[in-house]
Amino acid sequence: MARILFGKTLLSLSIATLISACSQQNSSPAQTDTAAQNNIATLDLSNPSDHARTDTVLLPYADLGIAPAQATALVAQTGGNVIPSQLIDHNGDGEKDTLLLQTELAAAASQSITISNNPALFAAQQLPKRTQAEISRKTGGQWQGEKYIGGRFENVTEVTPPPQYTDHSEWIRYEGPGIESDKVGYRIYLDWRNGFDVFGNKTGAPVLHKVGLDGYESYHHMTDWGMDLLKVGKSLGAGGYGYWDGQQVQLVSKVSGHTAKVIENGPLYSALQIQYKDWQIAGKTLQLTADLSMTAGSRLVHTRLTTSEILDNFAVGLVKLPKTRLLQGKLDIPGHSWTYLATWGEQTLTGGNDKLGMAVLFKRGDNKAITSDASSHVAVLEPSGTELEYYFLSAWDGEPGGIKTEAEFVAYLQQEVEKLTLAPRKQLKTALSQQQKTGPMTAQKALDWSERLAASEMQRQTPYYAFGGWDYERGRPSKWEYTTGLQLQAYDELLKLRPNPEWQQVLTDVIDSFITADGDIRSYKLTNFNIDSLNTGNMLLREYQRNPKPQYKQALDLLRKQLAEHPRTSDGAFWHKKIYPHQLWLDGVYMGMPFLSNYTTAFEQGHALDEVVKEFTISRAKLRDPVTGLYYHGWDEAKAQNWADKNTGLASQFWGRGLGWLAMALVDVLDTIPVDQTALRQPLLDMSAELAEALVKVQDAKTGVWYQILDKPNATGNYLESSGSSMFAYFFAKGVNNGYLDARYKDTAIKAYQGLVNEFVLVHPDNSVSLTNTCQVAGLGFGRDGSYRYYMSEPVIRNDAKANGPFIMAGVQVARLLSAN
Repeated sequence: MARILFGKTLLSLSIATLISACSQQNSSPAQTDTAAQNNIATLDLSNPSDHARTDTVLLPYADLGIAPAQATALVAQTGGNVIPSQLIDHNGDGEKDTLLLQTELAAAASQSITISNNPALFAAQQLPKRTQAEISRKTGGQWQGEKYIGGRFENVTEVTPPPQYTDHSEWIRYEGPGIESDKVGYRIYLDWRNGFDVFGNKTGAPVLHKVGLDGYESYHHMTDWGMDLLKVGKSLGAGGYGYWDGQQVQLVSKVSGHTAKVIENGPLYSALQIQYKDWQIAGKTLQLTADLSMTAGSRLVHTRLTTSEILDNFAVGLVKLPKTRLLQGKLDIPGHSWTYLATWGEQTLTGGNDKLGMAVLFKRGDNKAITSDASSHVAVLEPSGTELEYYFLSAWDGEPGGIKTEAEFVAYLQQEVEKLTLAPRKQLKTALSQQQKTGPMTAQKALDWSERLAASEMQRQTPYYAFGGWDYERGRPSKWEYTTGLQLQAYDELLKLRPNPEWQQVLTDVIDSFITADGDIRSYKLTNFNIDSLNTGNMLLREYQRNPKPQYKQALDLLRKQLAEHPRTSDGAFWHKKIYPHQLWLDGVYMGMPFLSNYTTAFEQGHALDEVVKEFTISRAKLRDPVTGLYYHGWDEAKAQNWADKNTGLASQFWGRGLGWLAMALVDVLDTIPVDQTALRQPLLDMSAELAEALVKVQDAKTGVWYQILDKPNATGNYLESSGSSMFAYFFAKGVNNGYLDARYKDTAIKAYQGLVNEFVLVHPDNSVSLTNTCQVAGLGFGRDGSYRYYMSEPVIRNDAKANGPFIMAGVQVARLLSAN
């Protein structure tokens, strides 16, 4: 990996120069500054739920296309009304970096928001204080052993307790930092206990500044503001974190010191950061940082844990108390969906029969186990590398309008996990981005956009795809993944028109890192029979043709061997994976057939081309809907999967990217079949023609791109999606270029590509670019029921290879198309 990282460092200056040069064709610094001082951006926001929601939206300055110095008076408005907002330091580095908005949307409703620099409106905002973060410690007294005697409390923004500080030292007010909203407050013991406690709030406004001012007993008794509700003891309390050793929770106790900081203390958002020095755990010495934040009107604490090196788990959970019921959210759901572990019952210190609900909320895919020890109910979670994200919350029936019953609490939890799983749909158009998109599309502009995204990804990800690197999109070590091959192949296509020896070397280095001296492929296992694993073989073959190393050929033969042994349906279609028996997916046609066609052309005189074509014809017979001409995502021959129709075995939805894989496979495989083999070519040409006709019918007329679910543009939560749209733009442009599609589709291709740029390209202040609104992943089975709601629930992200690669290749094909005039 050292060679890759070194190469990446050497590339940085040339990449920055390239990005800047491309962008300067459409903008000037003076124009950018003028735009930044007036209209910054327009945000179209929609509610993907069938019920009203209040959502917090984060807009980093880099996404808004402005530098921090230009963001001193940002104001958001809709319909002439100012939307509550706050400028915040989201990453905790001491500098404001993000505009936070709070919006209320009716069920399935949309809202258009303008963001501008407006000092007058900014100064006029008088937002009530609805969140708070604070640390208060004594001054003016003296230490006597482990006790601090005398003095008075003083609020500070940072504290590092001295070595003698421990529990009940009476130096920090309520024994640690506190964070709250207008719903509920929490305190974190800044000592060996690392306990998380709850302050019940009766007022509907922040109260931490009133807590514990007259000593350490007052907040244990009911007052006009409320009281300390929880007996934490040696447990995780109300959502704390530790380590699961296989038998019990090890608290964050064995540390050499703590530092707590107030990062934000604002009306809508407040945040704390706690740094734990030299945590002795699992045979390691770690530095642990916890970032905790709350927003107005919410009971949730967003918790982000970062360690200095990888730890195999975190234990998060709740104190185990009598008179409570343990509640658990669904686990048979997709990995990116959120779920919960919760308790409800008489678990307060009030002495009455009031009720308290507590919960930790986490992604199902992070969960390793639900368990417990003598003190705590525990969710054992696996970090993504050195990072873990989760939420905790408490709901007391004594708060104004509080939750009164277990049924109400469960309904509330379900609504909260839906909000986390199903984020608001965002379409952000900035002045900087729009400025650089003016004028008609030309061949040079199309290549420039491809090159700029490639340059941006060369800094963000591409070198790290090497074995031993890190796949940031998946949050795990890099593997022999289909996405790696897709992104590298896109670079390879771009480099045919825009040569760059340094980038070409990175592609070689990434592929070479996976191939051992004896021709094995690191992280690949043939007996998994995962057809996704074959796609990167296309890039390996290109490398072999440039540099025919024997170990490359051995590795290619290994991938070919998989296809020879790969399980199939009764009529000969390849299973998607061994763990998906009897299933044909659209995705798999692209993953396997271009590789097979390329391999058999290079080494077998094309003997397997009939097998390649057969995969397409079976896919058409099994997956195509004769009414719309669109293809369903998958087919289960056994009709046993919960997503499969019991009569037909078909999945229920026309998923954009699924059909995009098939579209790309068609035009790529046609490249390999000799023109004189008309009997083999004709089925693919016919499929291409009828697919083009079907796709035009569901192309969005206004934007030129396509929806996540192709035939339901008006359904709640559906959105214009960048990966499928990029694939279709590539399909149309390459199809016309190579004569696979009628020339009348030239306008369709150009409209689609212009739509990609207009809708999904976001320009940052450093002139790098991002490609937005990509469905992160979608599949069938293992908690994924194939419903419309399922496809809406997968995260919508940016800069994913599944969109980047097709976008770059679409730009290359459109450049060729426009150069043909």
